[in-house]
Amino acid sequence: MLYAHTKAKLVMSALLLALPLSACATEREAMETGTETTTVQEEVKQPAMAAERTSAAASSKTGNIALVDSLQGGYTELATGLDIPWSMQFAGDTVYITQRGGGIVQVKDGKQTVQKVQTSKPLRVVGEAGLTGLVLDPDFASNQTAYIYHAYEQNGKGFNRIVRVKLTNGVWKEQKALLEGIPGGTIHEGGRLAFGPDGMLYSTSGETGQRELSQDRSSLGGKILRMTKDGKVPQDNPFANSYVYAYGLRNSQGLAWTSDGTLYASDHGPSGAPIPGGGTDRTGLDEMNMIKPGANYGWPKVMGSQTAKGMTAPIYVAGSRAIAPSGIAATPEDTILVATLAGESLKLFDPSTRKMTNILTDVGRVRDVMVHNGHIYVLTNNTSRGSAADHDDRLLQLK
Repeated sequence: MLYAHTKAKLVMSALLLALPLSACATEREAMETGTETTTVQEEVKQPAMAAERTSAAASSKTGNIALVDSLQGGYTELATGLDIPWSMQFAGDTVYITQRGGGIVQVKDGKQTVQKVQTSKPLRVVGEAGLTGLVLDPDFASNQTAYIYHAYEQNGKGFNRIVRVKLTNGVWKEQKALLEGIPGGTIHEGGRLAFGPDGMLYSTSGETGQRELSQDRSSLGGKILRMTKDGKVPQDNPFANSYVYAYGLRNSQGLAWTSDGTLYASDHGPSGAPIPGGGTDRTGLDEMNMIKPGANYGWPKVMGSQTAKGMTAPIYVAGSRAIAPSGIAATPEDTILVATLAGESLKLFDPSTRKMTNILTDVGRVRDVMVHNGHIYVLTNNTSRGSAADHDDRLLQLK
């Protein structure tokens, strides 16, 4: 059993302690202006929690031990002192991590270096807005190109844009804006970027607290967007001349494909959101969705397991306590690792059983997760609305 020596300490209270992610809060607004290099000493930790072994069905899919079943317990710190990290990408053994307040941290050979990001429109950092999504070009090794999702301001209003950048002499420089005018604000910014098995670039976008945007197909807010590497609308998108691939989402921050090409996305439920006409929504109802082109996932007309004509129900709905799912990653066994913020844990979702189980707790809020070369990596997010420890925030490799 994973971390069996402390199974009795399943810390379910973590689900009760975190403030709802959708609550608006003032964040650090200073953009990185320099390059800083530090050396990280690796430390092996033993989490004080236990996590249940995933179902035997996950292992039987390949006839081998499942990735999560092979964990020995504990983790290694690969980077520390990160400032609101949001997204990570691997290029061989090198890791690149966005910080919401600005800069991309390179973690290489035990050292971490904050690299500047130069964009034609200044970074806007307020609330949940800033530098968030990052994905490396499939040919990064040869072209040193990546794509970022960042907030900016125009005529006094907040927006988001998807930009191609190139790493040149340790600085990420804008090459081309693929898409601008994505709704922005201070909450529900979305921001996850990923390349699909079809070679297309996908992005999540939030409804920025404006619920009506999610059902408005002419708006880019509350959607999953799909485009070519050059920012063009693919001819096979479900709606003609539109980047919209799926809609009716609130604040999706996770995208992952299983081996059969099925796309899954996490979405934040309404906990903490203001209710039109007065009051605050206290339900959890965070979701895992199986994404189909052109599908409507219902927000705000329906939520949780509610159904309505023409709307697609989620395949998993969390309970009344928010877990706030963020980044997700598929395992070799076609299960889904889920980083949770309010849930303060890394969880495992099995689409075949539709069950969610704990893998790692006692590290606080978890923003992103990746599987790389047979290992699981997570980014903590305690420097934003969490209880930051001395080394937070951190990049961890599970053992």
